[in-house]
Amino acid sequence: MSDLPAAGWRLRGTLLGPDGAQGADLYIDGSGRVSPEPLPGAEDLATGGWIVPGLVDAHCHVGLGPNGPITDLEECADQARTDRDAGTLLIRDCGSPVDTSALRLREDLPEIIRAGRHVARPKRYIPGLAAELDDPRLLGEEVRTQAARGDGWVKLVGDWIDRGLGDGADLAPLWPDEVLAEAVGAAHEMGARVTAHVFGTDALPGLIGAGIDCIEHGTGLTDDLISEMARRGTALVPTLINVETFPSIAEQATKYPRYAGHMRDLHAHAWETVGRAIEAGVAVYAGTDAGGGIRHGRIADEVAELARAGHPDPIGAASWSARAWLGRPAGPVAGAPADLVVYDRDPRDDLDVLRDPSLVVIRGRRVSVGT
Repeated sequence: MSDLPAAGWRLRGTLLGPDGAQGADLYIDGSGRVSPEPLPGAEDLATGGWIVPGLVDAHCHVGLGPNGPITDLEECADQARTDRDAGTLLIRDCGSPVDTSALRLREDLPEIIRAGRHVARPKRYIPGLAAELDDPRLLGEEVRTQAARGDGWVKLVGDWIDRGLGDGADLAPLWPDEVLAEAVGAAHEMGARVTAHVFGTDALPGLIGAGIDCIEHGTGLTDDLISEMARRGTALVPTLINVETFPSIAEQATKYPRYAGHMRDLHAHAWETVGRAIEAGVAVYAGTDAGGGIRHGRIADEVAELARAGHPDPIGAASWSARAWLGRPAGPVAGAPADLVVYDRDPRDDLDVLRDPSLVVIRGRRVSVGT
């Protein structure tokens, strides 16, 4: 990363945001924040191009690798740097067994909003990742614990394959409906929001009815559930590049034909399901599910999939809209950290432009992409 000149930076170009495109003449002061006024002597950092508020990966896992948890924090930082170099400057970490809170102090890394550990039942999620509860009645207590450890979010595992059903094994809910309202309420009392991993349909009524704030994946959503989400303001992060892996998951589930067939069916209808949610007014945001089997730095791929599903503002779903949803400035407002991505061409005309930023600025410092 480059040093920030004492006199600051100046960026000129076309700023994209919720109101479309407008000419911009931005100044970044010596502390790395957007200046409310011109700064005499500021050095030109960009004199053209399209400026986008730092991209957001709203479903990411810093600290998970193909072989499970990553205990070396510098390896975790490498994952975050990969996202940064792709233009992602804000990450909502949707569950990690690794405490990455120290990375939040790093000026060279995206801001990470952590959800603590996943909360699941024994043998009902990926081994070694979740805080597991033998007694589901302890869910509210564990939610309080994870809310205290995180940065305003808690992540539940809403459904997973129940192998105890033998040949009839399939996706099934983890939590009785009666414990969910208490758990979500406990998080809200602590100022935290709750989200849940859900592939199928059966777990969704209880979660949505309990007042959950977001659904991850949501491939089993029905029209009635979509309408209820829209009415309640429940968000959806569909992670469509993860959904692309459903057929390969099904191929490996030879012992569980019912589950395999269900996963194939969910995959076949996922883009249509997301499109119906968008049309119904559900707020839909971009998340890659990076970590584990999905490599980091793929936010542009997820934006493309949202566009394929019919999202009217797929860039906003990975930038200004997502930033506002997560409680951050939607754009470069005075006094806010200067987190910006610049492109040589208008990404609204060709989403592939998002794959090749010409400039990344994080907290006012220019990034040499790839370092």
